[in-house]
Amino acid sequence: MVNFTNMMKQAQELQKKMSEAQEKLKSIEVEGVSGGGLVKIISTAKGEIKRINIDESLIKQDEKEVLEDLIVAAINDAKLKGEEAAQEEMKNLTGGLPLPPGMKLPF
Repeated sequence: MVNFTNMMKQAQELQKKMSEAQEKLKSIEVEGVSGGGLVKIISTAKGEIKRINIDESLIKQDEKEVLEDLIVAAINDAKLKGEEAAQEEMKNLTGGLPLPPGMKLPF
């Protein structure tokens, strides 16, 4: 029974650490870029967009469609970097414990 009690304590501690890590992800900022840096998106590792920076050279009526595509590309780049930051944070939390493919934390 001692092992079960110990496992429960460890599970509770892991749950607490995961909750803290989720909160930390809200404060980690990543920068997604496209167009060689002409469009930049700043977001949290949780995917919340904080800022969009657009180089003035792109603000032309006949370039509207290109600008829209670059914004989408920058948002997707920021999202990818946020997911990578989240994975790294979870890796740190679990001590590098490998998780089965497709399994995400928290459950």
